[in-house]
Order: sequence, then structure tokens, then C-alpha cells
Amino acid sequence: MESTGTVLRELRGAQKTSKGVSLYSRYVNRPAGRVFAAGAYRMGLTPNQVTLVSAGFTFAAVAAVALAEPSWRLGFLVWAGLAVGFAFDSADGQLARLTGRGGPDGEWLDHVVDCAKMVLVHSAVLISFHRFAPPPGDGWLLLPLGFLFVAVLTFCAGLLREQLGKAAARTAPVAAGPAAPVSPVRAVALLPADYGVFCLVFLLLGAPSVFRAGYALLAAVHAVFLVAFLAKWFRELRALRAG
Repeated sequence: MESTGTVLRELRGAQKTSKGVSLYSRYVNRPAGRVFAAGAYRMGLTPNQVTLVSAGFTFAAVAAVALAEPSWRLGFLVWAGLAVGFAFDSADGQLARLTGRGGPDGEWLDHVVDCAKMVLVHSAVLISFHRFAPPPGDGWLLLPLGFLFVAVLTFCAGLLREQLGKAAARTAPVAAGPAAPVSPVRAVALLPADYGVFCLVFLLLGAPSVFRAGYALLAAVHAVFLVAFLAKWFRELRALRAG
């Protein structure tokens, strides 16, 4: 069995491109996932098992939002559970690339867990608003539903863009040019849309009014990003048809 240091070096050489990745994912989540992937490799876990570990941490944190009264302690535990689950979500792909044991079933399971995570986390916020911290007006209850709509549409549209792009590449392969440099400005600009940054808002659960404000601000930012992403993806797919 290889040492942990050796596994970490191999994992660093098996990373996906940093293009289109925010600073949080690049410098926090991926390195944390690399450590978890190395540990999983040493324990003999499969990528799918790591995905289920990720789901366990995430869904436990989500259930706590819906079932427990908001407090500073709860906020920290929820953030920690979501952040660790997100790191394991990175670890499963890294482990798959390291071991060559990835496949369609693993990719499918990963997407199913991601979709369930997005639906449940905003549903849990809605339940928490209703049970423990009634907002000033009933209109606030529409906020988690709107955020849920934005999150799911972004996920589905982005996934479909990726799959249609791959299909077009198989039909009419294009010669690969030099890799575009990673833009630090873009990496910073993408921070508000990063799931890891979204998880930080739960640290504010101890102050319901502040949490609502932070959650509303993130919802608005994600809505702006959705419009920008949809326009970008549509242009890219139309360019593939023209090519």
C-alpha cells in the first residue's frame, strides 16, 4: 500500500482543470477533498462509497436545519456538515481518477446526490422559517422557493450544456488548441456562486434576521449568475451548431 504522501502527490497530478473554478473550490475544497480521497484510498473505499459518505454528512446537516431550533451552535454544526460533505463530493471524483474505477454509475450517483442536496437544503430553510423563525411577512416564505428554482435550473442547464457539448465533440471532433490561462479575476468573481461560499451563510443561523438577509442576498446574486450562465451556455451551443 502506498504511503499517504505518495497518494497525495498522485492526486495532485490527477486534478481537473481550474478553468471556471472559484477560489474557494480551487484552494479550499479541492485540497480538502484530496486529503479525504487519500484517506479513502488507504481505507480501500470505492468512489461510490465516498459519494455516499458525502451524502451522509450533507443530509444530516440539512435535516438539522429543518428539525432543530436555530442557534449559533446549530449554525456551526450545519456549516461543518455541509462543508465536509462538499469536500467529500470533490474526493469521490479525485479517487475515481486516481484508481480508474469511475464510470457512468458513479457519475449518475454523484449527480443524483447533488440534485437532492440542492432541493433539500432550500426546502429545509423554508421549513425552518415556518417552524422556528417566522419572517416579518408571508412573502419571505417564497424566498427559499425562488432560490430552489434558481439552483435547480442552474444545475440542470449546466449539466445539459456539458452533455450536449460532449455529444457535439464526439460527432465533429475539433482539434484542441492551447489551454486558456486560468483567470484570477474570474476565480474571484465566481466566489458568490460557489456552493462552499453558500454554506457559510448557515453560520448566521443564531441571528434569524441576519441569516434571512444573507440568504436573500445570495439568492439575488445566484439569480444574476443564472441569467449570465444561460446566455453564455446558449451562445456556446449555438456556436457548436454553426461549426
